[in-house]
Amino acid sequence: MNAADLHNDAIVIDGLICAKWERALFEDMAKGGLTAANCTVAFWENFEGTVRNIVEMNELIEASSDLLVKVRTTEDIRRAKREGKTGVMMGFQNANPFQDQIGYVKVFKDLGVGIVQMCYNTQNLVGTGCYERDGGLSGFGREIVAEMNKHGLLCDLSHVGPNTAKEVIDESKQRVCYSHCLPSGLKEHPRNRSDEELKYIADKGGFVGVTMFTPFLKAGVNATIEDYVEAIRYIYNIVGEDAIGIGTDFTQGHGHDFFEYLTHDKGYARRLTRFGEIINPKGIRTVGEFPNLTEALLKDGFSETQVRKIMGENWMTLLKDVWGS
Repeated sequence: MNAADLHNDAIVIDGLICAKWERALFEDMAKGGLTAANCTVAFWENFEGTVRNIVEMNELIEASSDLLVKVRTTEDIRRAKREGKTGVMMGFQNANPFQDQIGYVKVFKDLGVGIVQMCYNTQNLVGTGCYERDGGLSGFGREIVAEMNKHGLLCDLSHVGPNTAKEVIDESKQRVCYSHCLPSGLKEHPRNRSDEELKYIADKGGFVGVTMFTPFLKAGVNATIEDYVEAIRYIYNIVGEDAIGIGTDFTQGHGHDFFEYLTHDKGYARRLTRFGEIINPKGIRTVGEFPNLTEALLKDGFSETQVRKIMGENWMTLLKDVWGS
């Protein structure tokens, strides 16, 4: 099967997109053959702000029902594939919307949220992010992990500090993930993960989604799709073919103000980092160029079966294991 036919036939899942939610993006998702994506509806927001974001996302899905399907189960993802649409999985990049209320976990699950990152870059009530001294998972955090396990929400550790991440991995009775990360073996960065961290999550049954966010790639803004595949291959060699997938971190459509919001604590306080120029790797600048990744993986020597796993089947297995359906 050639690359184009394989891409069209495969389930293609992006484990993290935080682009500007609008019709143009959804049309580009269709162009790229995207079966489903973990779409961020919370960064620094509290409970009320996140509910407003979910209301807005629900309205967008309804307005573009010719292109989108709201995802609660893996069967919804398969239905999106059958209908030639893109499934929207709603996810948080911070557990802050739970505030100090354990019961809010089920509330958000009932609203359709399936993936929650425990911390976003800094300290919250659950634990610590990757940009400050890591005190580990709190007692309240352990209760949140248990509640997420109970109700089938996937624990995401992408922006979480290394101690907190390890303690969530150990605490969780369900599989956990880094939905979007890169290896520090190719570039040292607070957001990247060491070989030991990558091996640890895989050995514990976890999962790694590989991002292409160029500030974290070895070649930076000069990165190409081949550099992204190099990072995928690097992580593949550590975690194996069943514990790896794609999590691009597409920020398509956003401008300067969005990145200022992301890079300040709580969205407005102290500056945490500077990304510099934001440009995706040449060859996969936009979601619509997703088929190029299937071709690049095949060119790198991955087999058809391995490409299917990396592009989406491994995400499907993980989500079914955690969600239960």
